[in-house]
Amino acid sequence: HLSGAFPKDFLSQDPHDLEHYGKDWTKVFPAKPSAIVFPRTTEEVSRFLKLCSEHKLAVVPSGGRTGLSGGAVAANGEVVLSLSKMNKIGAVDVLALTLPVEAGAITEAVHHHCEPHGLTWPVDFGSKGSSCVGGNVSTNAGGINVIRFGMTRHWVLGLTVVLMNGTILRLNGSLEKNNTGLDLKHLFIGSEGTLGVVTEAVLKLTRLDQDKSLFFFGAKDLTQVFHLLEAARKAPFEICAFEAFSRNCFEATTKLHSIRSPFTGTHEQYVLVEVKSGDSESWLEDIFGRELVEEGVQAKSQEEVKTFWKTRETISESLRAHGQLHTSDISVPVSALKNFIEEWQGIFAKRFPDWELFIFGHFGDGNLHIHALKPAAMPQEEFLRQNLRVEEDLFEVVGKYQGSISAEHGIGLLKKEHLHLSKSAEELAIMRALKKILDPQGLLNPGKVFDL
Repeated sequence: HLSGAFPKDFLSQDPHDLEHYGKDWTKVFPAKPSAIVFPRTTEEVSRFLKLCSEHKLAVVPSGGRTGLSGGAVAANGEVVLSLSKMNKIGAVDVLALTLPVEAGAITEAVHHHCEPHGLTWPVDFGSKGSSCVGGNVSTNAGGINVIRFGMTRHWVLGLTVVLMNGTILRLNGSLEKNNTGLDLKHLFIGSEGTLGVVTEAVLKLTRLDQDKSLFFFGAKDLTQVFHLLEAARKAPFEICAFEAFSRNCFEATTKLHSIRSPFTGTHEQYVLVEVKSGDSESWLEDIFGRELVEEGVQAKSQEEVKTFWKTRETISESLRAHGQLHTSDISVPVSALKNFIEEWQGIFAKRFPDWELFIFGHFGDGNLHIHALKPAAMPQEEFLRQNLRVEEDLFEVVGKYQGSISAEHGIGLLKKEHLHLSKSAEELAIMRALKKILDPQGLLNPGKVFDL
């Protein structure tokens, strides 16, 4: 069926391609796709999905595969639909501040494309050099700018989506205002490719800040960190990012990357505060006068900005170099964050005394990345078994604080057993009903998020 209707390079069953495109960054689930296809247009996606629907073939949409929940894994013989060749970036509309892109466009490439116009798409995170716009949309990606700009869904005006039966939906275009009933594009933003395949998007842009300042602080404890956040909220400038990480995170990343510490001493907590430049001098005098931090420096050059951010953005990479990790991506209300961290640290130390705990993340929006390093002497099988205990204990505390078991990376395969801790039975029933309407055969990214 494919040979006459699609280009010769449309399908691959090369073992390297099967392995490469069949998994994401979780590296937990086996890659066992039956084939990989590489469409170049929305119409090709439509014709292919219609064909798969007729033959009852399951399909896994795939972008940059930088997710950490198994959402892009093909572990059961599915066909992987890679959007990597649909990577066109259109012309920047400097009047409307919009940009049309295809789903395979790399996030960082979008940033570079907008920079000459003094504009940006303010969705930004460590994996921007590999992640794709389609994946950002499908997982409603967050990142370091959420405290100021919000999640991906705030920066998408329109979507083109293909349903499993081949139907093409063109939703909202580039309209800023459209009050004609349900805004259906929001059904697909954050749906992890289970309802339809996002092939194109119209992105909303904003002005690129040229006058930002980056401060790096050392604090003695979490109390100082949250006093600093409160002081930053009241300061005469706008916060762009507020990132914090523990001493062992700082030591791991500076050691691996041979980064020289900008501080004279060591501290239990480290905080990066990026702000839109304002009256920072009086603010700095205030926070040091009130001893809200122990030490602080301001980046004096772009090279220092990059180095400071590297200490934060390479934490996960640095920890993986030390051994196998259990990783979690959770969120709780910002006002409850300090109490949550202290409670979880106490529980973890008591129940897993031989493990080392690493906590870092987007403190300004309540999103934590919690990593635990496998004890060197612990067998692999025992570590995997213990991971289940860690998750059960952690998610129980997350639920106590009315938090989310997945702040950024979605549910995928990894967290679906715990989804009921963050979604009510009524919400799950509606989600399943929508899946049955849009994908009645359950062929699109099957088994992800929940089971039908």
